[in-house]
Amino acid sequence: MLFLSRQDVKFPACEKQGRAFIPGLVYFCSMENTITTPVSLTAGAITAIRKLMAAEDFDHSQKLRVGVKGGGCSGMTYVLGFDQPGSNDKSFEIDGISCVMDQAHELYLFGMEVDWQDGLNNRGFTFRNPNASSTCGCGTSFAV
Repeated sequence: MLFLSRQDVKFPACEKQGRAFIPGLVYFCSMENTITTPVSLTAGAITAIRKLMAAEDFDHSQKLRVGVKGGGCSGMTYVLGFDQPGSNDKSFEIDGISCVMDQAHELYLFGMEVDWQDGLNNRGFTFRNPNASSTCGCGTSFAV
């Protein structure tokens, strides 16, 4: 919420909301918020994840966990699976899919895109991470 008290200035945030400027009044205007998710999912990834979630034995209390762990050819490995939320997790939603990520992992994953490939040479989830300085040929390991 933006609190505006100057009497001699018009405020664009208020005018965008259709409020007329009247001298001598104190204005309360809300600011627009831009909410971004730390990672994105392509349409192919969303379809594949929804297929997994539609399984008869799927536990709907679990969320899609996106993260990293130490190991792999390049030092870090991507984590993508269903898990219970933890106390250090950041929650977000992508196209109706509830997701969680350890807050410490956002540094390594912010801006990453998860895709689903279904070809002859490559089948499964792939990761495009702008923070990775190098990646391994396996596609799931990276370094920063």
